[in-house]
Amino acid sequence: MKYWKYFGITLLVIVIDQAVKMMVHYGMDFGTAGQIKVFGDWFKLHYTTNPGMAFGMQLGSEYGKLLLTSFRLVAMFGIGYYLYSLITKKAHPGYIICIAMILGGAVGNLIDSVFYGVWLGNAPFDAATPWFHGQVVDMFYIDIWEGFVPEWIPIFGGGYTALWPIFNIADASIFVGVGIILIFQKRFFDEENEEHGEKEEEDHIQKQFIDEK
Repeated sequence: MKYWKYFGITLLVIVIDQAVKMMVHYGMDFGTAGQIKVFGDWFKLHYTTNPGMAFGMQLGSEYGKLLLTSFRLVAMFGIGYYLYSLITKKAHPGYIICIAMILGGAVGNLIDSVFYGVWLGNAPFDAATPWFHGQVVDMFYIDIWEGFVPEWIPIFGGGYTALWPIFNIADASIFVGVGIILIFQKRFFDEENEEHGEKEEEDHIQKQFIDEK
């Protein structure tokens, strides 16, 4: 039961993420034509796809996408095992919840990469196979600023860009999970160290008691 409580959070993130992506795919037009304003001009729903990593970056090779998806698959199992070990060791509940959220986000985007090339037919036209070449569906757009960046600005100069990326539920879950860990890391890990120290002290006292006998 203790495992399902936390893995249930992971499952909830995956279900919500995939449900929203399906609603966007089947209920919105792609790109600017289907854009929906939610709060003025700064927060919109905007259906787009991301072929690579965060911010649209890609591995520049024929097998780059395949390598990226394979890495995500390995990372998913790694995070899943880490979550299992944290629950077993009775780590701080807040920290476990954050890892469960991160795992849910990782799996949510992995599903897109593995299956969406087949299910939604959104693999790049030059992909060797639609499997493992699906593009991640994004929809939440915080429009802080967009426009042409002067050429003298390093890296981003000479093109049209937006200040804030478009993201999805999975991305948000990962971001929030990591953010909470960074903010409350002292509380999460200090309590864990204190409990570990108390356990070592108890073991030491028991050993002394046995030696005295």
